[in-house]
Amino acid sequence: MTDREEAERPPSEGGESPAPDVPENDLDVETNPTSPDPADLDVDHDPDHDHTADPGEPPQRRIKRPAPAGTLIWVLLALLGFTLVVQLQSNDADTGLSTARQEDLVRILSDLEARDTRLTSEIETLEKSKQQLTSGVEGREAALEEANKRSQELGLLAGTIPGRGPGLEIVMDQVKSSDVLNAVQELRGSGGEVMQLNGTNATSVRIVANTYFVDAAGGGIIADGVRLTGPFHLLVIGPADTMSTALQIPGGVVASVKSDGGSVTMASQSTVDVTAVRKASALQYARPVS
Repeated sequence: MTDREEAERPPSEGGESPAPDVPENDLDVETNPTSPDPADLDVDHDPDHDHTADPGEPPQRRIKRPAPAGTLIWVLLALLGFTLVVQLQSNDADTGLSTARQEDLVRILSDLEARDTRLTSEIETLEKSKQQLTSGVEGREAALEEANKRSQELGLLAGTIPGRGPGLEIVMDQVKSSDVLNAVQELRGSGGEVMQLNGTNATSVRIVANTYFVDAAGGGIIADGVRLTGPFHLLVIGPADTMSTALQIPGGVVASVKSDGGSVTMASQSTVDVTAVRKASALQYARPVS
């Protein structure tokens, strides 16, 4: 191809002139021996941290930034280490019981059982209180009824209110105070609940737990400071058959009175009225324990 044909050749589609044909052997490429090798440069190619290093900064001073995933791993490792330390300390505390003496273990177990019993009792008390508080009017009425019933029972035992019920009517003649006391004790032991002693001189005494009997000068007996003359009528409320059998056992009250020249007669009654009462005495020293 002549020089004229080469000049008249149209340009390529890219708008660039074709490079002249130059043989590879004729290329004179000058390499710079002082240029650093790209492999020796510590350049961060993280796409998430696209930044341009300072051209004046030496390559060896460029520090590679840690990735977020690496930071999270270090945090998780620190938490795992802390958890292991706490677990080891807890295991050390538990091994204290394994090395304790048998006496100490028994004492610890006893304390725990006592605490469990106390807490159980407190729970039962609180549950009962809760039931009483939540029961409303019905609970208050039931509590009032129970209190009245208990008050009546205590009044009968204390002798402050009259009593009525089945029992025995006993007549004792030519007896001493010791005979009356033995009869009262036998009747109490066999189920006698409420008693009253009447004299022929229109006097009567309600017999309670602290009643005493002594012989009176000139005949008769003194019961709780009141003089009574015989024959004596002893009224008692309780199981008639049981009380009658107790008084008639061999060597008992009836046999003793007969041997001393006296007499004892008994009659079962479907209804015995005990009308004698006592005044309630105020206690000076004793107080109820709540």
